[in-house]
Amino acid sequence: MSMLDWNNYRQQLAGRIGEIAKLSPDTIKGYQALSAAGQKSDLLGAKVRELIALAVSVSLRCDGCITVHTAAAVKHGATREEIAEALGVAVTINAGATLVYSSRVLDAHEQLINS
Repeated sequence: MSMLDWNNYRQQLAGRIGEIAKLSPDTIKGYQALSAAGQKSDLLGAKVRELIALAVSVSLRCDGCITVHTAAAVKHGATREEIAEALGVAVTINAGATLVYSSRVLDAHEQLINS
């Protein structure tokens, strides 16, 4: 049993983003320019870019990004195992960031008790 109907969600999202495009076309044009910028050089290739996008999507907790980039990753030949490896990188980076920010808490605490 699926957690969400990702295909339906992706279609709903496209519809809502279409509404935003009508209301604010320059916003969408700017987004599309950013999205296309990495594709021009194509040094990483579409599949690797989509795997990176999935790791970032999870880190940012963006369901819309997850559904769009999962579909694109599959379209570009990403396997379940490759996706899992990319997600493992996301888990590691997020855990590492938590450790870094934990050290900042200790630093703030030290400064507060010594001032």
